[in-house]
Amino acid sequence: MLNTNDILETIQMITDEHLDVRTVTMGISLLDCADPDGRKACEKIYRKITEKAKALVKTAEDISATYGMPIVNKRISVTPIAMLLASAPDADPVWYAKTLDAAAKAVGVNFIGGYSALVHKGFSAGDERLIRSIPEALACTDYVCSSINVGSTKSGINMDAVKMMGPVIKEAAARTRDKMCAGAAKLVVFCNAPEDNPFMAGAFHGPGEPDCVIHVGVSGPGAVRAALAQLPKDASLDTVAELIKRTAFKITRMGSLWATLPASGWACPSASWTFHLPTPAPGDSVANILEKSGWRAAAAAARRPRWPC
Repeated sequence: MLNTNDILETIQMITDEHLDVRTVTMGISLLDCADPDGRKACEKIYRKITEKAKALVKTAEDISATYGMPIVNKRISVTPIAMLLASAPDADPVWYAKTLDAAAKAVGVNFIGGYSALVHKGFSAGDERLIRSIPEALACTDYVCSSINVGSTKSGINMDAVKMMGPVIKEAAARTRDKMCAGAAKLVVFCNAPEDNPFMAGAFHGPGEPDCVIHVGVSGPGAVRAALAQLPKDASLDTVAELIKRTAFKITRMGSLWATLPASGWACPSASWTFHLPTPAPGDSVANILEKSGWRAAAAAARRPRWPC
């Protein structure tokens, strides 16, 4: 049963507290695009992405207009490209990066993630070639994001991969120095990366995921901060925690609705709906939430100047 107060509260979150759908991300498996001929593999990749995601942007915008909820980003994540390189030993990894970029531009998304390798236990065929190509790949593309998982709690840390990534990060920044070092900004080095990871710049579509899924991320730190502002200054930690939990539930419940709506329109199942905390809006951050909870140092840290790159 609909509750009028809940409806009004959600409207206020959208209009006054910067609540929005931060991202709708389509995860696409490219395992069936592997081919010993790298050029043919790239053709398959482009064809599959543009077919699966052809309605991604339009459907998201139509739902946004219907329900009055802003959407900030439309994105795609794909199978780690190093897995496809393993079957094409003579292929240039940068071909794959350029193909991803062309497909992203064709369907109109903001980013595409998955120029990635999972090397936490060691290198397999294709991994080292992809890692060494990252600076060039990120410099010659606009929307491609890259990630490398170098360690996990279970298997430890691949120190050879860590050693490789230092110069790679530095070169990625140097090659894009005229673009505010965007190459390094589009590169993530992980430990314990989850395989259902839709978050840029480290997004990739894990090998255990379905062929195609939808992820929805809702952002509402302003709503949490506004809720905390209503509490008395002497509220107990349990009270603060309970309020944050209730507010987060309301926000993620909306994300659940969004994940269901586009999934049905695209005949593509929803994989996750998540609650994103940071937004670009001034004062909309985890630090400000902590400040309202009584953590003064966090708010001070939030006001420090950001590193320019």
